[in-house]
Amino acid sequence: MEEQKLKIMVIDDESIVGKRLKSALEKSGDIVETFEDGESALACFDEKPFDIVVTDIRMEKIDGIEILERVLSKSSSTKVIIITGYATVEVAREALSKGAFDFIAKPFKPADLRAIIKRASKELRS
Repeated sequence: MEEQKLKIMVIDDESIVGKRLKSALEKSGDIVETFEDGESALACFDEKPFDIVVTDIRMEKIDGIEILERVLSKSSSTKVIIITGYATVEVAREALSKGAFDFIAKPFKPADLRAIIKRASKELRS
C-alpha cells in the first residue's frame, strides 16, 4: 500500500523559517503550504483540510494557541505541532492541555521536526 502524502501547513511569521521547513518537509514527499500569518492560514484551513499544522506560537494578531484551538474545533483529527522560540514549561503545558500533538523549541533541526511529524502521521493512520 502506498503511503499517503501528508498535507502539512506551516505557519511562521519569519518567512525564512517557512521556506526552510517547506524544503525540508517536501523531501519526504509531503505536500507543504506555508503562511506568514494566522489569518491567511486559517482562511485556507477553512477551504481544505490539512493533516498536520506546524505553527509558531508568537505571532501578531493570531497566536499559535488560538490557531491550535481554531484548527482543532474544525478538525479534531488534525495534529498540531507548536514551534516556540520561547520554550517555557507554561507555554508547552498550555499547548498540550489544549490538544497540541507536540511542541518543538527553536532553534531545531528539520530532522527533529520530521521525527515528530512521523509520529503524528502514525497516529493519523491508526
